[in-house]
Amino acid sequence: MNEFSILCRILGSLFYRQPQDPLLVPLYTAIQEGKLAQSWPLEQEELLSRLQEHTDMAAVSADYHMLFVGDECRVSPLRSSWVEGSSEAEIREFLSSRGMPLSDAPADNFGGILLAASWLEDQAQEGESLALQTLFDSFLLPWCGTFLGKVEAHATTVFWRTLAQVTREAIQAMWDELQEEGEQSQP
Repeated sequence: MNEFSILCRILGSLFYRQPQDPLLVPLYTAIQEGKLAQSWPLEQEELLSRLQEHTDMAAVSADYHMLFVGDECRVSPLRSSWVEGSSEAEIREFLSSRGMPLSDAPADNFGGILLAASWLEDQAQEGESLALQTLFDSFLLPWCGTFLGKVEAHATTVFWRTLAQVTREAIQAMWDELQEEGEQSQP
């Protein structure tokens, strides 16, 4: 698994799964112990230290629930809530056409899209980045800035405000990498 896939998997999991999910215990433990920062591929030490200092799990979990869960959530994690005229079916069809197995959960969830990017990266042949470029260009970039800005504005914890900043910078770095790969693969 490469750095791109790791970034997408970690960030996607944090946004996709509720903090009390047993699958996330090792990840939150790594954040609390500063171990995530040791292997993080981007230069975001200050932000990762801030995450580490603000991982009161009761507060992080309550904020996650208020931000993203239910009909009354403050920040919908679904692309279809942010991009006019978009539908969940578009991204479901895109991912299915690339062989990704999907559950009944909405395919246009922000965290789910990052997890899909990790899956696509893991399945890609060397030098094959078109599917990832399409995923980012069509299904993530048009709304992620607005979404992450709303997370920063509505979060009550430093953890979620900081994670939004970490994620914004990571997505930009990954997009830059995809653009470079695209330029190199053109004749």
